[in-house]
Amino acid sequence: MPLPNPKTFCPSPWFHMRILPSGELRYCRWIEDRKNSLTSTLTQDNFLEYFQKEMSHIRLKMLQGETVSACDQCHRMEEHGKISGREKQLLKVGIKVDNFKKTFVSSPFYNEFKASSEQNGDTELWPQDWQIDLGNYCNSACVFCGPDSSSRLAVEFKKLGLIDKMPPRNWTDDELAVDRFVETLAQSKRLAYLHFLGGETLITPAFKKILSKLVDRGLNKNISIGFTTNLTVWDDEITELLKQYKEVNLGMSVECFHHINDYIRWPSKIDGVFMTMERWIKIGKQQNWLIQFRITPTLFTVAHIQTIYEYAYENNVGVESCNFLHNPSFMRMLVLPMDVRQNIAEKLQYWINSKKSLFSKERIINTRNPNKVKDYILQDAMSYVEYLQNGPDESSSWPALVSYLKKLESSRGNTILDYAPEYESLLRSAGY
Repeated sequence: MPLPNPKTFCPSPWFHMRILPSGELRYCRWIEDRKNSLTSTLTQDNFLEYFQKEMSHIRLKMLQGETVSACDQCHRMEEHGKISGREKQLLKVGIKVDNFKKTFVSSPFYNEFKASSEQNGDTELWPQDWQIDLGNYCNSACVFCGPDSSSRLAVEFKKLGLIDKMPPRNWTDDELAVDRFVETLAQSKRLAYLHFLGGETLITPAFKKILSKLVDRGLNKNISIGFTTNLTVWDDEITELLKQYKEVNLGMSVECFHHINDYIRWPSKIDGVFMTMERWIKIGKQQNWLIQFRITPTLFTVAHIQTIYEYAYENNVGVESCNFLHNPSFMRMLVLPMDVRQNIAEKLQYWINSKKSLFSKERIINTRNPNKVKDYILQDAMSYVEYLQNGPDESSSWPALVSYLKKLESSRGNTILDYAPEYESLLRSAGY
């Protein structure tokens, strides 16, 4: 078998799959393109056919060294120094980018890659690593989010005429689909990791149900569980269920410890978020869970992400920004004028310089290594310095941004000027 292209090959299609809130299946958790999904399969009991057969063309492209267009998010991350999903998935099968040839051949998945190359991309494997989007139940309406991921935002968008119809029904509202999925997991070979997303996972009824059903099946003893919460909710029953799992990865969504977070993650309040965060961190450390902040910097919060990095650095809590914000495009940090971007980058670089002399310059791929938390925080921060300085100019998006914010504010009764007065002249010049 010829060696694949080390710059494009990803092993993810041999062990990973994602479920969207509607129940559609997707072959990767990082892709944005909805064309790369298969309509509602969970209630049809044919997910395995999708994984083993319908994903075959993706595997072939990977093996033949072709660039898969849906992988552009990972390629963009690598271009600007951020650890990509592709690199993380490579590490899971023992492949190192800087020693690709040797580690590809020695990978425990090598025979599976070889078999797929001989069978037109097919595989006999089962998914071992799942991202499970439970639905759009959510008590928040973040300005960079969408109706598929927030029921509250969906209602608001419909009222404002930003969407014509409500999103599809959540797949987890179908009790039969949930039961079938749990049965699928119980039968799966070498099941390793399940990551749950919402909406807000803690208010999604199916989250507690699935956790309980997995415990009843005894799967909790052998698999790792991950979930992300927006830090506005606490549930004692779910907490007790989580304690029964082999390993828990706790993701905490917050953008910064500045009041602009209240505007971006409306209607949360940063003081309450901070209190709930400290409660989660306390129990997480007691239980030896992996704890990480999950940030999605926008043009309004990127100037304040240092507040997250500083807290995380001092308290040895991880930070993982899974990608550079893709949609909505007018919320990207690249919309800021170049001089503003440069100023933010310089301040962040100054903070990094005050810390990094104490640590190695090794590129850290395993973002969940508890012994490398501080090093990775600095590495992640550096990716934003690079992106701010060298990403393309998208400042033409200010009018679209202003139009969108004005619509949201008409129903929320707030104004961005109270949270980001430093951008008033830019907002006014774009029609605010």
